[in-house]
Amino acid sequence: MRRAAKIDATQVDIVQAARDIGASWVSLAAVGKGCPDGIIGFRGQNHLIEIKTKTGRLRPSQEQFIQAWNGAPVVVLRGVDDLLRLLT
Repeated sequence: MRRAAKIDATQVDIVQAARDIGASWVSLAAVGKGCPDGIIGFRGQNHLIEIKTKTGRLRPSQEQFIQAWNGAPVVVLRGVDDLLRLLT
């Protein structure tokens, strides 16, 4: 049985900052199997997003998902500054 997705303060801060600048957020947490945490849509572009703490590492299932995603980028964000660099 799959464990519940963990949502930490880093994700809460990033999602709020995204919404504050007019971006959309869709959580993909229920998908599991290494799928990224969510999708951010901003100014006509969508970004697959994996959110980690400053020291957090990708799990093997997440690395496998990224490799299998046919070269499309999955962006790892570690804080609001990373989000702002991505979107501005």
